Amino acid sequence: MDNRQVIGSWLSGPRAAAEDMGVDFGYRGRRLGLPESGPGSIAPLGRRFGALFVDWGLCVLIAYGLFSGGDQQKASNVALVVFLVLSALTVGTVGFTPGKRLFGLRVVAENGERLGVFRVVVRSVLLCLAIPALVWDRDGRGLHDRLARAVQVRI
Repeated sequence: MDNRQVIGSWLSGPRAAAEDMGVDFGYRGRRLGLPESGPGSIAPLGRRFGALFVDWGLCVLIAYGLFSGGDQQKASNVALVVFLVLSALTVGTVGFTPGKRLFGLRVVAENGERLGVFRVVVRSVLLCLAIPALVWDRDGRGLHDRLARAVQVRI
């Protein structure tokens, strides 16, 4: 192996280096028994970020219009509480937020059933903390989903 291959493997990351050595990680969701594509497969990150953007925008509009009285600082603080309530209520009842529905996503338990109330609340609180949502496993699930034993899938 020459120096360019060594530097290339370092730049591409440990997963790419392991795949070059013959390790087969499979597709995202394989370890969970989910299909590779189509309904029931792991939701792509782009759709998940789009849904989050829509939900956050909706919460900011609600907070600014109903609770802030025109105060922008108060609206941004209230928007987080509105987001927590929106996430807990909608995911707990129908399995998706308005943004997730718009992007064709649903939150389910690892076994494919609905999430219980406690797991929905845990997931929503961790999502509001932001950091757990930014730490992913190799299936693309955030730490908030792993701790709640949930997965976001395509509808």
